[in-house]
Amino acid sequence: MVQRLHLVFGGELVSPSSNKFADVDKIDIVGMYPDYASAFDAWKGAAQRTVDDAHMRYFIAHIHRLRDEEREASPTEELG
Repeated sequence: MVQRLHLVFGGELVSPSSNKFADVDKIDIVGMYPDYASAFDAWKGAAQRTVDDAHMRYFIAHIHRLRDEEREASPTEELG
């Protein structure tokens, strides 16, 4: 079985309409997950904890794509 690692991280953005962090030293690393479903659950939990702060944003990074940048992944491939 192929392992598809995902990193969940977030922090305060300069503006709610940008993806630039206000302070990269304060980025919250939620964790590394072996599949998209568990990463999504972690992302959702982190995002819900900060839902009242428009400047806070969490992301899912597809680490497995960094390992093999030549290969394009389909959207359904992420689901399992």
